[in-house]
Amino acid sequence: MARKKKDGGSTPGAPLWVATYGDMVTLLLCFFVLLFSMSSLDAKKFSAMAESMQLAFKLQGGDVSSTTKRIEGGMMLDGTGETKVVSDANETQKAKQVLALVQESLKTEMEMDDIKVVVDERGIIISVSEQTLFDEGSARLRPESKRILYKIGGVLKQLPNQIAIEGHTDSGIPVNSIYYDNWGLSAARAARVTSYMNEEVGVSAARLKAIGMGAMAPVVPNDTEAHKILNRRVEVVIESMLRMVNR
Repeated sequence: MARKKKDGGSTPGAPLWVATYGDMVTLLLCFFVLLFSMSSLDAKKFSAMAESMQLAFKLQGGDVSSTTKRIEGGMMLDGTGETKVVSDANETQKAKQVLALVQESLKTEMEMDDIKVVVDERGIIISVSEQTLFDEGSARLRPESKRILYKIGGVLKQLPNQIAIEGHTDSGIPVNSIYYDNWGLSAARAARVTSYMNEEVGVSAARLKAIGMGAMAPVVPNDTEAHKILNRRVEVVIESMLRMVNR
């Protein structure tokens, strides 16, 4: 005769709810691993995705999102919301192309020492001497200077960059001048060249600004007459695109 099981006995092994709990924990782990993998896109993949979104918005006649614009400008938001530079290789290449264009277009004037072209942290600087542009103490353009300015303006019209036109003087009091000091003279010269670029050459006024520097940024010490001549100049600054992006 079979024996009856004693009341209160238990089935060997873990309770059934433990298996269900284990399955749930495993699913949660998979879910969080999936979220982490989606959040760790590299810059190239993110940029490619942004370009695809941009194309889609353009095809639909809509505006590009601010995120896409930041990526196009060489910037990207990281996980903390802070900006960082993705790459400045494209901007460096553009700067080299602009420099080559300026040097080729103004090759004759550079050989004749009418102008000098240098590069610094501001961008590409076309420096034109006082003797080329003005009589001493005057802000009236000499007739022969307009050919050179027109040629420089032709280069500027081909570029998208902002342009700063700076007037510079030596440290002496202006001679034979209606201007009381170097601030007035340098500002008037910068304004005159800027006006010519806009009104005669056709460079957009929105891209231009005139700055009177006085004697505050000499290229050499104002200790001899030869050095003072070098400091009396107008500089046309083609501002760096990378500098503009990082402002």
